[in-house]
Amino acid sequence: MNQFMKRALELAALNARDGGQPYGAVIVKENKIVAEGVNTLHKIYDISGHAELLAMRKLQEEIQTNDLSAYTMYASGEPCKMCQSAMYLAGLRDIYYSQSMEDALDHGFPEEDCLTYDKLRELAAHMKRIPLEEGQEDPMVVWENI
Repeated sequence: MNQFMKRALELAALNARDGGQPYGAVIVKENKIVAEGVNTLHKIYDISGHAELLAMRKLQEEIQTNDLSAYTMYASGEPCKMCQSAMYLAGLRDIYYSQSMEDALDHGFPEEDCLTYDKLRELAAHMKRIPLEEGQEDPMVVWENI
């Protein structure tokens, strides 16, 4: 196991000892850790407070870009679909994880917290579109013309 995965797992264990979930993440560039994160849902009551997302936010704010294609993510646990989506949008393609969602379930992690494609499809089936009213300013047109 490499040093970066060891650090992600160390962060996860520290977070679990602090009352949080057992998830940690590090982002690496040129063989150096440039950002770290742990799940903070238990502290800040932000459902998006996942280790991977928090590490990405720190780095993106520091380097002032959304493009993380030159970086590598090491996560203690298999990234959820929300985190995978964010990593995809940021251009991250080198992603490593240690423990699977099945491992998490085997250790008592709530199944409802394991976001799957089936759950996303179920949610999408409940979404309803409300189209623009006639004469209403179209934000997409505003954006397109700026």
